Amino acid sequence: MASFVRISALLWADLLASFAMYVMMNYLTNVWNLSTTHAAGIINIWNGITPALVIVFAFFVDTFMGDFFMLGFSSISYSIGLGLLSMSTPPVLGPCHDYKEECIGHTQKILFYITLPLISVGMAGHVVSLPRFLDLQTKSENGSGAETEEGTKIFIQIPALVMVMVVTIVGGVGLPYIKPWSLRFGIPAIFSVVTTFLFFTGFREYERRKPGGSPLTTTLRVFVATARKITQPIPNPEELYNKEDAPSTSSLRFLNKAAIKLPGEQEQKKWKVCSVREVEDTKIGIRMIPMWLTFIVIGIVLSIGNTYFLEQADHMNRKLGKITVSIPIFLLFFNYTSHIFAHLYSPFAKKKFAPPIGIATGMVFSILCCITASKVETRRLHRIRDHGLLDNPDESIPMSIFALLPQFMLLAAVDGITNMSISGFFMHQTPEPMHKYLPYFTKGVLGLGSMASVLSVYVVGKLSERNHKPNWFQYTLNKSRLDRYYMVLGVLSALNLVIYAIVAYCYRYKEPLVGDDNVEVEGGEMDQGFEEK
Repeated sequence: MASFVRISALLWADLLASFAMYVMMNYLTNVWNLSTTHAAGIINIWNGITPALVIVFAFFVDTFMGDFFMLGFSSISYSIGLGLLSMSTPPVLGPCHDYKEECIGHTQKILFYITLPLISVGMAGHVVSLPRFLDLQTKSENGSGAETEEGTKIFIQIPALVMVMVVTIVGGVGLPYIKPWSLRFGIPAIFSVVTTFLFFTGFREYERRKPGGSPLTTTLRVFVATARKITQPIPNPEELYNKEDAPSTSSLRFLNKAAIKLPGEQEQKKWKVCSVREVEDTKIGIRMIPMWLTFIVIGIVLSIGNTYFLEQADHMNRKLGKITVSIPIFLLFFNYTSHIFAHLYSPFAKKKFAPPIGIATGMVFSILCCITASKVETRRLHRIRDHGLLDNPDESIPMSIFALLPQFMLLAAVDGITNMSISGFFMHQTPEPMHKYLPYFTKGVLGLGSMASVLSVYVVGKLSERNHKPNWFQYTLNKSRLDRYYMVLGVLSALNLVIYAIVAYCYRYKEPLVGDDNVEVEGGEMDQGFEEK
């Protein structure tokens, strides 16, 4: 019970920090006075690096460190990062105490850009190790009795759920009403420091598991072994080291060089020779790359949710009767709506070929989301012009913030359905040793989309200013044409859906279609004609 509380406290601190980081877009545009695209670029690159670190950290945890050391390392990094973020605000070390651009000195900028990678390390480490380490301690404390374990789980999960609700209310409702940004960032920093210290107090009590090795090592070994034998001719099947008697496919045959038999003991030369099964598992991952690339556009669309959508909401009317609604409420709305769509889709997720269809469904929702967002932004721009607010970006716009709910709801549908579908696709098509990496790969692919959104904004902006026309992305949102950018994303999503349909049709799945008498294919594979093209 004590270990469960210590580790769960880290999760509660993460939740509180997520609400503080959610409004980073508004902090950069309102306090630092950065342009909309500059602020969005910083956030999207940061959001893309974090899931990439998750994959790297998962490899290190399974190969070298173990969950305890990764959790301790990342928690310290998280606490330092949040602390420096609070210190980077003007009142702490700035030349003046106002939250204005002139009060952001050189010291503040250095501290801020140091905090982002530190917080990314903290987030990535917690994503990898916190759930697994918490599960290990719960099983260790519960003992071996099934009934006792189930009863203990219920006993400890109820107060944990209550604490999550309390932190959610504090972060989503209470924290936004704290005006000083130093306190808004400082409170999560203090909470993180306290929970990190609490975590280390159980140093001697935790159950630990030694690293068991990463399946990513196998993929790396195949590439190294292939590179060692790059000058060798393509081998025949009888020349291969095939201890599992696995079938060798004809595609990507150059990788078969990694399985060429060597004289002497095979097991002692793992970086010189691999088995056919290991080579075929690596081929499966490579064959999935065309499918992976179509997921990047989904990531681009998802990236606008905590950047441009929030910037739209920043100066809209937040009144709900006599209550002023805080922007982090949209984070709650987005997360819960995403879970609802995922729950509604889950009964279909176990059916044959549900993941590819679910991915296509998510792409359809992304098109609808972009079109809806474009229409709402056009309406917002009309209000701005009608009330003469074009040159007054800080003035409140007479348009309810709840006009943004439809686009947030559609974006949540994209998030909920595609995350479950992509994970299901990876689960079904990848080798079993890779299954625990599936959530990390899903986040990593969508993270690439977040970084690609920076490039998309740059390219669209450059194309929009041809023939001496004004760039669609101006310094302030009021003068920008975000509605046109949303429509471009809608067209891009539609084209991506067509490309995805072609790739998904040509992809040879592990299970045949319903009513198809074809023999089951061993691992995901593209049709030979498609590969040649």
